[in-house]
Amino acid sequence: MHSEKEGKKRILFLCTGNACRSQMAEAFARHYHGDWLEAYSAGVSPHGVDPRAIKAMAEIGIDISTNQSKPIETFDDMEFDYVITLCDSAAKACPVFPAKTLYLHVPFDDPPILAMNATDEEEAMEHYRRVREQIKDFIRDLPSFLRRQEGNG
Repeated sequence: MHSEKEGKKRILFLCTGNACRSQMAEAFARHYHGDWLEAYSAGVSPHGVDPRAIKAMAEIGIDISTNQSKPIETFDDMEFDYVITLCDSAAKACPVFPAKTLYLHVPFDDPPILAMNATDEEEAMEHYRRVREQIKDFIRDLPSFLRRQEGNG
């Protein structure tokens, strides 16, 4: 199903805070698949974009410094073709979407939690970089991943 805007499909990435993983996923989806996909992100309880996520993305040339954390309610009037939760708590709290929406859960580690025990900033950033690369690889493969999922539906 396509959205009205340019016939693109719409995807929403959900996480708890819309601070890190969902922001990265939205940015990568826009970067790699903006020709056929409208990407959005939101949080179950948003709390601001994580400065280390901004830094990790800037290291590879993607600027998310002006992004804002958004509550899921921001998109109450919007229909999505795909909703992908990126953490377990968002999956549990995810609202119900119309039947046409393909709902998927693809969890990634939470960099802020992992970085809490880091001994210095560089060690903390390693967690963000690792998860960034995992999300990047997932998003690059998104078209074939979605085709596989749609085939199972």
